[in-house]
Amino acid sequence: MRKVTVAATQMASRHDVAKNCDAAEKLVRDAARQGAQVILPQELFDNDYFCIEQHAKFLNLAHEIDRHPTVQRFAALAKELGVVLPVSVFERAGNVHYNTVAMIDADGKQLGIYRKSHIPDGRGYQEKFYFAPGDTGFKVWDTAFGRIGVGICWDQWFPECARSMALMGAEVLLYPTAIGSEPPNPDYDSSTHWQNTMRGHAAANIMPLVASNRIGKETAPDGRWNIFYGRSFISDWQGEKIAEMNREEEGVRVATFDLETIGELRRSWGVFRDRRPEMYGALLTRDGFTR
Repeated sequence: MRKVTVAATQMASRHDVAKNCDAAEKLVRDAARQGAQVILPQELFDNDYFCIEQHAKFLNLAHEIDRHPTVQRFAALAKELGVVLPVSVFERAGNVHYNTVAMIDADGKQLGIYRKSHIPDGRGYQEKFYFAPGDTGFKVWDTAFGRIGVGICWDQWFPECARSMALMGAEVLLYPTAIGSEPPNPDYDSSTHWQNTMRGHAAANIMPLVASNRIGKETAPDGRWNIFYGRSFISDWQGEKIAEMNREEEGVRVATFDLETIGELRRSWGVFRDRRPEMYGALLTRDGFTR
């Protein structure tokens, strides 16, 4: 057996970087006390979700990844606790900005970065103003506790992202997230759709999945707001939810998986043996037609 204990965290913004980092650290420590070895904070946890509207001043929140104070702080925490931490931050690279995860191993070393590939653009989620499309390609990392793949929020709606990470050898899929109300249709609740999409990734690729979302109401300078619906969860390799938080609670959820047993099942199931990549040319086009 090769067991790993994973954790989802969930919190509201304190509208202050230091206070947000303090709150996130408290959750990481709580998860570690419960035995978690791979702990997932939510997307852009160190600040408000500033993408509700377009405001150039928020570009000043970004830092170069090698000097990013949030990455440095949580790398030290990962080393202290002996846990793996994917740290979601706003990255500046020259004149370009990215929505980035730095993968920190249990010894505190940065294994590399993943830059969000799919960038949404809609009312309440105007990320294209802030983030360039990621140029790292999908990434997986050999960590102290298994081979981990990470997508970021909007990436989770694309099965190609999950399947790519599975093909690259991921054993667990992680999705830090910031999602909630839908401003064009305030009566629509996408939370179950959101969960079911990722549960499908877990089932189709036969591997556990962790999603960490934020909670609470956040307001942009012009008065527009989002309410983030939480419901962070952990799915098993069959797509069954085995742990979940509600829409308002701050806290952690943990679950333990035997990666060796799941890996044997994944290899024997035939999903990857019977793939026909030569027939998937339509996926390489925007309109579905090969020419």
